[in-house]
This record gives sequence, C-alpha cells and structure tokens, in this order.
Amino acid sequence: MKILLTGTSRGIGKSIAQKLLNEGYEVIGTSRSTDHDFPNNENYRHIACDLSKPKEIEKLKAVFQDNEVPEVLINNAGMFEEAQFDISDDDWLANWDKTLQVNLRSAALISKWALNAWTKTGIAGRLINISSRAGYRGDTGEYASYAASKGGMVAFTKSIARSFGKHGITAYTIAPGFVDTDMAQGSIEVYGADYLTKDLALNTIAPPEQIANIVTLLAEGKLTHATGQTFHVNSGSYLI
Repeated sequence: MKILLTGTSRGIGKSIAQKLLNEGYEVIGTSRSTDHDFPNNENYRHIACDLSKPKEIEKLKAVFQDNEVPEVLINNAGMFEEAQFDISDDDWLANWDKTLQVNLRSAALISKWALNAWTKTGIAGRLINISSRAGYRGDTGEYASYAASKGGMVAFTKSIARSFGKHGITAYTIAPGFVDTDMAQGSIEVYGADYLTKDLALNTIAPPEQIANIVTLLAEGKLTHATGQTFHVNSGSYLI
C-alpha cells in the first residue's frame, strides 16, 4: 500500500509516518525541509514542499499521475499562528489567507488530484484529514483562523464521503485535542501544564501514537462504513 502523508517532520505527522513504515507500507512524506527523519528506510520517499506557496504544491500533483497512484491520502500538515483582533486589517487578513492556504486550500487541492486519479483508475481510495477539536468547539479569538480552517476541513471531508462513496472511496476526519508534541510543549511554556489538562476527563493529554493507530486502521480500509465520520481524540475535553 502506498500512502501520501503531508507534514511528516514532527509531531503527529512524524508519529503517523513511523507507524505506517513499521507496518511495512510505502510512505511519501512532505514537509518544508529537505531533511527528514527516515533516511535509511527504503519505503520512505520525501518531497520538500511548502504548502503556503501554491507553486510548490504543484510538486504533489505528479504523485497522482504516476503509474502507481497512492491508495491513501493523509492531509496532516497545518499551521497555528495567532492574530489578535486589534491588529491591523492587513495583518489580520494576511494571517487568515496563509492559515486557510496551508490548512484547507492546499489539502482540498491535493484531495482533488487524488479523487480524480482514484475515480479514473477505479481505486477504492481512502482520504484521511487531520482536523482539530477547534473545528468543533472553536478556539480562543487569536486562533479564530485556525479554528475556521479546521472546521472547513470537517465539512469538506463530509462532502467527499457523500459524493464519492458510490465509487468505493471513503473519507474520514480525525479531530485531536491537545497531543503530547512540541506544539503542546509550546502551550505549556505560555500557559502552564494545568492549562492543557484542566478541562479533560483524563489526567494527561493524548500521545501522538494513538492518533497514528487510528490513522493506520482507517488507511487499511477496515472501517469503510464509518465514512464521513469524525474520530475525536481529545482526552474527554468534550463528548459527542
């Protein structure tokens, strides 16, 4: 099985890549860096790609024009930058434009290429989008663009599931809460450790390996009748 996974350089994406490689799958990973963490794994191929730059995203179009098209697309890459409401309009909109470009527009475009390839070749593809709890419960005002982009990803995934299911194509969203990655460590430095766990049902935030486990299960095509659904992994910060 061949998989395209964006955002493999750290955190959730790195953990997903490692899990898939451990299972023996072929992974094409992307990040802005030309370096990667799997140099000695023959099943890993890296593509340096900055998703904030539309021209660079075109590199990924060729992946779905190869003779062996990936059966799975995992849109994991994302950005998380604050923009207070009291900054200038130009700066505020610049944050929104960049956030939506990286988190939503690029994922939608790559998905379009995958869907067209899958329907053309008859592949029962699996689309897995990594959203966020912010897409459901919102976020603080300075991260409104992030929450909006992740909410848009959820709606996009549902639309794909409804539109392409008859082709054998399935689509899923995973909505993590705080996950034990370097991004969470940054929040701890700003807000303190109690901030991450105060509203949770559990005493700890999720390890990234748990996200990777769900992704692998979905990638293997074992939950086709859950198409369109969101899998919430947030340590009980909200319950649906």
